[in-house]
Amino acid sequence: MPKNKGKGGKNRKRGKNEADDEKRELVFKEDGQEYAQVLRMLGNGRCEVMCIDGTKRLSHIRGKMHKKVWIAAGDIILVGLRDYQDDKSDVILKYMPDEARLLKAYGELPENIRLNEGIAGGIEDEDDIGGDNYIEFEDEDIDKI
Repeated sequence: MPKNKGKGGKNRKRGKNEADDEKRELVFKEDGQEYAQVLRMLGNGRCEVMCIDGTKRLSHIRGKMHKKVWIAAGDIILVGLRDYQDDKSDVILKYMPDEARLLKAYGELPENIRLNEGIAGGIEDEDDIGGDNYIEFEDEDIDKI
């Protein structure tokens, strides 16, 4: 039987308390990078994002962030653009909600982007199509009850 030389299993790794969330410096985009909002998660470390420049891209979550930084639909992220593939990108950084609000206040993000919604742009369109979703009672019906 081999001797156990490790310090523990996956539960020990899961219990690490990373203090990265507390007040980190705000990172702005550089050349070859773009701000984006996650449209949907695809699995296998990939997600579909809508970049600020108006392009929809397939984005790959890099290994350093995989299983450590949880990304969901509607999150604001920083992606690295690829020179050789325009429709693909790599996730570099996920912005916390307060950092995304600061980016919007500094004018880095456009005013029409919605930060707190789960799905980017899908909620408002459905309300216009549905019409009125309530039942109207007349006065006579209320008197009988």
